[in-house]
Parts: sequence; C-alpha cells; structure tokens
Amino acid sequence: MSEEILNTPEENVSENQPVVEETAQELVAVETPAAEETVVETPAQEEVVAEAPAMEEMAPETFISEEAQLPETPKAPRKPREIENVYGSLENFDWNSLEKKGKKYDEAERTNLEELYTKSFKSIDEQAVIMGTVVSINSREIVVNIGFKSDGVISASELRYNPNLKIGEEIEVYVESQEDATGQLILSHKKARLLKSWLRVNKAFEDEEVITGYVKCRTKGGLIVDVFGIEAFLPGSQIDVKPIRDYDIFVDKTMDFKVVKINQEFKNVVVSHKALIEDELEAQRSEIIARLEKGQVLEGTVKNITGYGVFIDLGGVDGLIHITDLSWGRIIHPEEIVQLDQKINVVILDFDENKKRIALGLKQLTPHPWDALDSELKVGDKVHGKVVVIADYGAFLEIMPGVEGLIHVSEMSWSQHLRTAHDFLKVGDEIDAVLLTLDKEERKMSLGIKQLIPDPWENITEKYPINSKHTATVRNFTNFGIFVELEEGVDGLIHISDLSWSKKIKHPAEFTKIGEKIDVVVLEVDVENRRLSLGHKQLEENPWDVFETIFTVGSDHEGTILSQNDKGVVVALPYGIEGFAFNRELLKEDNNMPRIDETLKFKVVEFSKEAKKINLSHRRTWQLTPEEDKKKVISEDKKKAKEIAKINDNVEKTTLGDIEALQNLKRDLEKAEE
Repeated sequence: MSEEILNTPEENVSENQPVVEETAQELVAVETPAAEETVVETPAQEEVVAEAPAMEEMAPETFISEEAQLPETPKAPRKPREIENVYGSLENFDWNSLEKKGKKYDEAERTNLEELYTKSFKSIDEQAVIMGTVVSINSREIVVNIGFKSDGVISASELRYNPNLKIGEEIEVYVESQEDATGQLILSHKKARLLKSWLRVNKAFEDEEVITGYVKCRTKGGLIVDVFGIEAFLPGSQIDVKPIRDYDIFVDKTMDFKVVKINQEFKNVVVSHKALIEDELEAQRSEIIARLEKGQVLEGTVKNITGYGVFIDLGGVDGLIHITDLSWGRIIHPEEIVQLDQKINVVILDFDENKKRIALGLKQLTPHPWDALDSELKVGDKVHGKVVVIADYGAFLEIMPGVEGLIHVSEMSWSQHLRTAHDFLKVGDEIDAVLLTLDKEERKMSLGIKQLIPDPWENITEKYPINSKHTATVRNFTNFGIFVELEEGVDGLIHISDLSWSKKIKHPAEFTKIGEKIDVVVLEVDVENRRLSLGHKQLEENPWDVFETIFTVGSDHEGTILSQNDKGVVVALPYGIEGFAFNRELLKEDNNMPRIDETLKFKVVEFSKEAKKINLSHRRTWQLTPEEDKKKVISEDKKKAKEIAKINDNVEKTTLGDIEALQNLKRDLEKAEE
C-alpha cells in the first residue's frame, strides 16, 4: 500500500494565514492490494467524522487526494480568519464529501477543488500599485497583507501623515520586490502615493483640470506647491496677472491651479494660478479693447516700470508707455517721471486687437516744446544749452526741455584729423553754440561750436607762406608720411621722401613719434582743399651736391656693413650716407664673404644724385675684372705707340750716337714686352 500526500507548497503560505499544510497532512489516502477498496478506521474516526461539518470554516487551500481516509492521529483543524473575504464563496464545495469512505472523487469534484485552491492565491506583479490590508502596527513597522505567500513590511515613517491608521484598514502599496535576499516581500506606501499622484497630475494636465494645491514654502523665483503629494513649482510670474512683490503672503495657503508644464524625464511639474485669472479676464479684456479709440484719454495705474518703459493697468488690460513717450525731454529712466501704483492720465496712441497690445503716451497730453520756440530765432544766432547725449559722431545740446540740436563732430573743431565727440565734450556740460540750420516743421536743428572762434584758413597764405619755417606736432602716421598740426585747425602732411636727404626710411615711425615736436618747411599751400605740403629735410642743404664730388666712380672709401638681404648688404659710409653692395661684389681676397659690422674698403662703382644711390664693391679693391685688364693693356699699347711715333719723327735728326741710343731703347722695349 502506498501513501499519496498532497501538500500546499511552502512558498504559497502567508505567515499570518492559517497553516493549511497541517490540515492537509491530517488526511492520508491508503490503498489496499485488493481490488475492492476497504476503509481502515482508527479509534478516533468517529470523532473526526462527527466534526466534519465544522470544516466548512477551513480554508480550501487543503488539497485532498482521490482516495482519502482519516489518519490514525488526526488533529483538530485550525480556524482561518475571514475565509470568504480572502478566498471568495465556497458554495460549490461539498464539504460532506469528506465523510465519503473508500470512494473515489469524480473528475468534476477534483476540478472544483483545484479551482478553489488556485483562486486562494493572488498573482501580483512587481512595480505595481495594489491594495493591501493592515494586519499589524508597531512603532517601527506596519505589516500589510496583500494576499501573497507572505506579508509585506512598511516603515512606519511612510504613514506618519496618518496617525489614526488602524488594523484592518486598506492602504495603497507599491510592490518593489516579491522577494529579497531573506525571502521578504518588499512594499512601499510612499512610492504608491507618488506613482498614483504622478498619474493624477498627468491626467489633470491632459484634461486641463483645475486642481487644488498647498503652498509649502518660497524658493528662488517662485513658490513650492504640494499637489497630490508632489512638489510642483509655481513661478512668480504665474501667481497673478499683477506683479507680486512679496511672495511670503501666499505661503501656507491653499489655492487653485492649472498644470501648465510637465517634464516627464525629470518628473518636474509647473503650475499656474495666473492662468485661471487670465481666463476670467480674457472676456473683460476683449470688451475693453473693443471700446478703445486712438487719441482717447484714460486713467490708469502704474503697474510695472522697466528700463524701456512703463506698463499701465487700464482696468483689466495693460498698455505700455515707451520711455520716449513719457516726456518731451530726454530722461535716463522712467522712474524720473512716474512711480509704482501712481494713477495717471494717458492717451491711446495705437492698439492691436489681435495681439492685445496698446501703445500709450504721457507727453502727448502737454503741448510740444517746439511750438513754444522763439519765432525770432534764426541761423547764425548763438544759443546756450546743456549736453544731454554724446555719441562718436556728435553731441545733442538741449537748449530748452524737449528742444535739442545736434553738434556734429566736424563742427566742433577746425582741425581735419579724425577725432570723436568725447574728445571735446561730456554729458552735463553747459556751452554756447551757433545755430547752423533750423527746420521747425521737421523739428530739427544743427549747431556748431567751432564757429565761435575765427577760421584759421582765412589768412593762411599770410601766416604760412611758402618756404617759411615752423614747428609742428606729430598727430598721426601713415605708410606714405606724417600728419602734423601747426595750430588748431591747420594740419599738414610731410611725405616720407621729405624726411631725410640721406637715410632711406621705410616707415615714419622710424623717424619720430606721435606727440613729438618737429621742424617743418612749407612747400605748398592748397587753400581750396585746406591742405599744406610740408618738408623736414628742406631745412638743410642737399648734401648730395657735396657727395657728388666726394664719392666719384672709382674712388675708394671705408665702410661698415649694417644689414644684409638676399641681394646684398647695406654699407655705412662717411658723412652719414649709406651705400649698397651686391653679393657678387663682396668676395674678399681670401675667398670668404664679409660679416655684419665688419669694416672693409669699398670702391664706388655707381653714383646717382637724382636717385640718391651709391653702389659699392669690395672685390674690385683687390681684383681687376677682365674688362679692366683689357682696358689696361690697350692703354699701355697706346702709350708705347705714341713713344714709337715720337721716335720716328726724330729719325731725320738722328746722329750716329742717337742711333746707338735708339738701339738701346729698342732692346729695353723688347725686354719690357717679354
């Protein structure tokens, strides 16, 4: 005979549920070898059968084999708690079948028992939110039954917000893990609330629902609001349609909001109370704009002040007064004219019904200052004013509030070299100026201050005649010369070729510096174009007239090598003059090339007074060229020919003694030729 014991798996039994496994073990099926089934009764059998009806209170987690009989030592079944609440209805289960002795269960009965057994367990998923029942509470932990194989434990701190929590209440829990390293079910009530709150917030955002939140505290730029247990951000600009200066007055208050933005990645929520107010004001705003007309004067309240203008509340709709429309005169900041919460009258300049923009004006309520300008004011008159604005191109002079004129930088000085208005004036200066142009219709005028002093070019030919000598100040450099100033408004140019007779100057900066004094000679005067051509080297005589007699072609001079380039070297010669020697003319007698700062003897091979050029050669000081050798031979031949011709002319006068002398001369010549 074999025994078949079907027990409930150990992992499917909750720690706080009845130990069904013990009940299942009380029933053991016994098979006999005979074909007919027999039932072996123990002395306690009648007692067990008598208690069979009470087993309806047992959990159907006990799985009964096809052939079962009472064990020899049966135990009283343990009564489970609230079986029907946990496992559902047991109406279809025939508990009286337990009394059947020696009879097999048919297929229908077996299937019914299996279904009841399967339904007794819940299938749960991790990272899901489900309902659970509180079964135990202490100071540190709360035990929750979710109908799983074991109960879960939650930290008491997660339910601290609910001090009235009692055993038997249902709460939401988040299944973090079905089993940790110790086999414990891991639950979290806090995460369940957050997940549910996040879903609730997303639904409110999609449905544009109005929700209620609690303002917890103030933060940078706004407030922190508790919405469904989630901390949302309320920007300061979204608190009200009016600017809020004190955020603290909203802390610890409950307000209505709309969710306006959600960042799914970072779980950030932005809410707005202003959106609710705007919806209410939209209809009112449309009605106000529909009644507006250009030129209409309304009363408003200064709502906000910025650097570029002032926002005015017209009773539900805002308008902007640009800073240029606050006053006819120039102002630095709108706070010079208005203050916050001040009530003022404004005029409507323009409005856009579609964009809900209204342009307002304040200065338009007073007459334009140009209308009060003196009618006898004319071009050439002298006016007095205050510098209010300076730019590189000029300065604006306010001669009366709202009436300004431009002083262009070209009208500040008679000088021609480039300068900015900052070099002459600064903001706040009170000066006199001459009226140059006046257009009352366009409300424009131009002024000048250089006209207050005489024009230095009126008698320029008398003050600076040609060849006259003067001292000037270096003002600017160019690649072709130096601009100098003789006096305020009188400038001239010294061309680079007129700086020195002897030195070759590549850039004027090699010769002088800006701000230094320099002596000049007037070379040319152009009154019409206001130009002076000046020279510096003309203060001395042209040394090339003297150099022409000293540095003749073929003459030898000592020189020092100053610099070198690809073509040759620059040589410093006596009297402060420089010459040039090509590379082919630098070979020394020892077949080496000279070095910089080396002093050698040079021969002048070319001299040009007009081009101010001297070409030198060191090689020719010790070596003759083939052409020079040929010239030397020809010169000596010509000399001999002249001597022979002279002898022939005297042949007729020759005596015997002379003949002997001639023979001696002939021998000498032949030896010389050899």
